[in-house]
Amino acid sequence: MAFKFPLRVYFEDTDAAGVVYYGNYLKFMERARSQWFLEQSIGMKRLMEEHKLVFVVSRTELNYRRSAKLEDALEISVEIAELKRASAVFRQEVWRQNELLCDGLTRVGCVNTETMRPAAIPASVMDELKKLL
Repeated sequence: MAFKFPLRVYFEDTDAAGVVYYGNYLKFMERARSQWFLEQSIGMKRLMEEHKLVFVVSRTELNYRRSAKLEDALEISVEIAELKRASAVFRQEVWRQNELLCDGLTRVGCVNTETMRPAAIPASVMDELKKLL
């Protein structure tokens, strides 16, 4: 079951016509993934402090279907589509009520914060992520 993150569109998210700027969908998805990680007890702060690791985005692919507008109430979904030793792919969708506005995939890689090189996802974190597949 996908995680759902509610979000309201504010003036800062839109252009002069009150339409959400296309790049902001990535920010909305990032917020939803960050909250998803927190709710799985795998917050980024914990990863950095306990394991000296962080997940970084290496690829995104988005499909824009409809425009979100000023003051819309949105819901962003998050689910794992693929899990590997040092990376994961998340499937995400942005909805306004029953209308799909945007969907896409985001690949994140696990990176050591000191060397900025790829690193294996810790076994304890991997175990938690596997439960969500």
